[in-house]
Amino acid sequence: MAPYESDDSATADAEELRAARRRKAARYVVPATVVGIAAATIGLVPALADSGDPDLPKISAQQLIEKIAASDVEQLSGTVKITTDLGLPDLGGLESSLGSAAGSSGSGDGSSADPTTKLTELASGTHTLRVAADGENKQKVSLLEDAAEYSLIHDGKDVWGYDSKSNSVFHSTASESDGKQKEELPATPKDLAEDALKAADKTTSVTVEGTAQVAGRDAYRLVIKPKDEGSTVGQITVAVDSKTGLPLKFTLTPASGGAAVVDAGFTQVTFAKPAASTFDFTPPKGAKVTEKDAAEAPDHSKDFKDSKDLGKGSTHERGTKGPGGSGGLDGLNVIGDGWDSVATFDTGGKGVPSGAEAGGDIGGFLDSLGDKVSGKFGTGTVFKTRLINALITDDGKVYVGAVTKDVLVKAANAG
Repeated sequence: MAPYESDDSATADAEELRAARRRKAARYVVPATVVGIAAATIGLVPALADSGDPDLPKISAQQLIEKIAASDVEQLSGTVKITTDLGLPDLGGLESSLGSAAGSSGSGDGSSADPTTKLTELASGTHTLRVAADGENKQKVSLLEDAAEYSLIHDGKDVWGYDSKSNSVFHSTASESDGKQKEELPATPKDLAEDALKAADKTTSVTVEGTAQVAGRDAYRLVIKPKDEGSTVGQITVAVDSKTGLPLKFTLTPASGGAAVVDAGFTQVTFAKPAASTFDFTPPKGAKVTEKDAAEAPDHSKDFKDSKDLGKGSTHERGTKGPGGSGGLDGLNVIGDGWDSVATFDTGGKGVPSGAEAGGDIGGFLDSLGDKVSGKFGTGTVFKTRLINALITDDGKVYVGAVTKDVLVKAANAG
């Protein structure tokens, strides 16, 4: 029995030795295998990336711009995702300090369904919009919110705004010859792209850089870059549908790098005629309806036109007046040209109060928000976002633009 037991023990020892060797080998083989797989994967990355880029005929930047201009898409429906990140600071505990004031400002005769109250919501965060269009006089934009929806409908002479959360309705009438209504939300990449292309001049580089697929459609990538070093804009990329010339996606990245400041694009789109019922609207039972004749509404289009003209010329006076023909941005000037242009106006009052003057949380917040600067103009405070910066001097003058702090100070010194 002893020899048998001895042999059994030797066999067990041999098996344990072989197992130990296998485990030791595994410690080297497994990492080597992983490295090999990783290397193979890295080698495949360019192929994988290229597989998503459609092979389209070559096109020049000028031809692509002409294609956008010639786009005659009048019927479409789809979903647009918009993400905006201006880098605005979190108000934090300051909200409680301003709570009563904010509450009172939200009350009054205004309607939560008024389109102008919804514009500010698109200035931050990520939002999903449903859009539909059937010619110049039928459009609909719906802003999807948590368990609620806001819709803006233009149907002939009627413009309806409906906020399901508050069950409130805003109604305006206008002549069909007015085309796009003053209350229209700038919802689509096409709206953003057209504004960007208006600024394309000798201060701008416009190129076609590759292709992309957006919402399942083949597109060219039009890249717009400022030549001016003082601009906070890094580049604007517009994905243009290769067949229709319609901009499908708009992305603005800052010169400072990081995430896009504005990223708006279709996630789904079709160019079929929307159902006529898409633009039908009847105020729900019990809804509060606010009537407003568009002919009586203040015309902000001149203000917006002036702002879009920034960068189109040299120093000159706009002479823009606020709504109603008085007040507002009276005597608006633009200093410089191209992407480095700065808008300036005089508030006629004092500048930003210091922390000591404002007191409490508000004063501390104001101090942390801005950078104190000085120059020939005197002293002031620069308030910064990832795109738009503003210098407010202590004597109430304002200099604002998509430019760096140094450019603002230089403009103030010259002004």
